[in-house]
Formats: sequence, C-alpha cells, structure tokens
Amino acid sequence: MTYDVAIIGAGPAGLTLAGALAREGLSVALIDPADAGTLAAPPDDGREIALTALSRELLTQWRQWPLLAPDEITAMHEAQVFDGDAQVPMSVRAPAGAEALGWMVSNRALRRIAYQAAAEVPGIDWHLSRRARALENGPDGARVRLDDGRILEARLVVAADSRFSEARRMAGLPARHRDFGRSMLVCRMRLERPRPGIAWECLDYGQTLALLPLGGDLASVVITLPPAEIARLQTLPAEAFARETAERYRGRLGTMRLEGERHVYPLVGVCPDRLVAGRFACVGDAAIGMHPITAHGYNLGLRGIGMLVRRIRSAIETGGDIAAPALLAGYERELQAISRPLYLATESIVRVYTDDRAPVRLLRRAGLRFGGGFAPFRHALATILSGRELSPPLPLRVFGRLLSARRPRLQAP
Repeated sequence: MTYDVAIIGAGPAGLTLAGALAREGLSVALIDPADAGTLAAPPDDGREIALTALSRELLTQWRQWPLLAPDEITAMHEAQVFDGDAQVPMSVRAPAGAEALGWMVSNRALRRIAYQAAAEVPGIDWHLSRRARALENGPDGARVRLDDGRILEARLVVAADSRFSEARRMAGLPARHRDFGRSMLVCRMRLERPRPGIAWECLDYGQTLALLPLGGDLASVVITLPPAEIARLQTLPAEAFARETAERYRGRLGTMRLEGERHVYPLVGVCPDRLVAGRFACVGDAAIGMHPITAHGYNLGLRGIGMLVRRIRSAIETGGDIAAPALLAGYERELQAISRPLYLATESIVRVYTDDRAPVRLLRRAGLRFGGGFAPFRHALATILSGRELSPPLPLRVFGRLLSARRPRLQAP
C-alpha cells in the first residue's frame, strides 16, 4: 500500500494534520492503536485546553471549530497570577480590540472534532487497532511495518504519537526529558464564589494551583504536588477532597464540590534535539512536550502543523518533493525558533516559582510586582497569550537560536 504521507498517531495533532493534507489532495495513511469508536467518542480525561486567537483561526480553517457546541466553549478575559500568600495578583487582560484572552475547550471535545473533521475528508486510509513496529527509509520513499506484518510505503512519515513518541525513537531522533518530580491532578468542581471568565495561577509555596473557568459556577481545578501527595488526594473521599481543596485555595472561592472523576498526570517535559530525518518529521507533542504552566503546548502544536502544511502545499503547487531535505529542514528551523525558547523559558519559570527558599521568594514576589506595575510588560504578555504575537520576545528568540546552532541538522543537498 502506497501513500503520500503516513501519520503515526491519531491524537488531535495526527488527526488535524491528516485532514489538512487530505484536503490538499494527498493520500494519507493514519495509524493508531485506538479503534474508530474510541476516536469518535473519546473518553473524558479531565483536561481543559486554553486556546489562543491564532489557534481558533487555524481550527476554523481546518473546519473543526464550527463542530463545537456553544456550551463547549468558555471565553477567558483575564488571567491572574498569585505568588505564595499574596492577596493581590498580577493581572493580564485581553489586548485592546481582542475578543478574548483565550477560550477554554476540553481536550475530549478537541479530540472529537479533530476526528469528525478528518472523517469527512476522502483520501485517508484508517489503519486502526494497529501499531507501527519499524521504519525504513530509501531514496524514493519510506516504509512503515505494522504489527500485523503489513508494509505501508509513503513519501513522508510523520510522528504524532505523544511526547514519548516511539516513532521518533525508531527514526533515531534523540530527545531530552525533564522529569519535574511532580504530578498534576485535574478535576472539575462547583464553586460557591466563581470567577467567570477569569483564570488563576497560584504559585504557592510547596504547591502550584490553577483554576480555569468553564462557565457558570463550574471550573477546572489543577493541583501540582509531589506524586505521593497527589496519590493521597486522589483517594480521599469526595467531601474530604473538596474541603481540603477549598483550604488550599485559601477560601477565596468559598465551598467547593467535586464534579466527576479526578485524573492524574506525571509532569515530564520533552525537547527533541531534532524534529526531522530523511522523509520523516515530528508534529504536536512529538515535536515538543511543554510543561503546562504557560499553556503553550496545544497552541504550539497547532502552529507547527500549520508550518508543515504550508510548506507541503507550496511543494505540491510547484511539483516538488513533499519530503525534500530542504523543506523538512526549513520546517525544523521555523518551529524550533519558537518552540525551544518557549520550552527553556517555561523551564526557568517552573524552576523559580517552585523554589521556596527565602531569597528566591523575594525574587518571585519582585518579579510579579514588576510585571503587574509595568504596563508594556502586561501588554506584551497579553499579546503573546492571546496568540496575536507570532514569535516570542527577542531575547528568547536569540537564546533559542544560539542553542539550536549547536545541534546537528538535516542538510539540503
């Protein structure tokens, strides 16, 4: 079986890329261990995604956004950041002229609409309940061997199978993993005193808390602690968990009531040294696995898909090779110029705001006080968070390029 593109992984990134490329007239093979029923009606994993204006534009372009029901979207107009026991937060509001700072949509809904949009497009062959076991590359194409022995040939193979990508490993691309030594518990809760349209980040001492508005008195609660403490919270009776969570939020939200299940995830960041090889590329979390504290992960994944699709479209229009070394190298440079500085900046933020030593506490408090009192900084941060700024600040871009220059790249002939 021969295709233009074989995509390994049918999460939101793989599904989105498959639909976008099929609409360009390419034949696509999509490989994933899940079955069609699971992709069409994915289970709830508790995660809520903050989407930027740029991400909404991309999802609209790829015919996914209109598939969301109105009650699946919550506009976020303000983000507040508390340091430790501070009573006054640093506040970031939507830039002038922006409809919102961002929009909250559940990961479950995003997975569903990605599948819906892809399933409507002819040109995709679904190899479901299957795993890729081996990759081979040749001058004219690549070969993917499935766990049932079948061989798929493609001009380009794309890894979209999570930050712990097996496809990336099979392609021989190394990645640096950063285990933050913490786990994240996420759940939905009803609040006595809700904060409509306002997201919270509480960089407390010994814990990190987030609160994401979901409409009415419902919110997503995110608690980050050492794994043993998270395991204790996960097994507490619902009422005891609600009481303790209200205390952790220092009573600012009044009483809280658990709605649904509690979900736990380990916090591990992943930064691949390279994103491409011969006739091979990574997208989504396989290209960069971000810490969620800055909410960049999903949005960055969509931007990367847009970069790759744009380059492939250009190759199609000029009759070029959709997996040409120069094309893949350009995609890698463009995405890493954004992703690496953001990854490193996020690591630095996590390091500073999870360090509870007295001198660092003073630095933390001073940093937020400066940010809250300096209007140009707040405006720049709001612009980046809303997705209106297409690249990180200049110091981060320079730092990322210096780091990237030290890594080997795929060279054009």
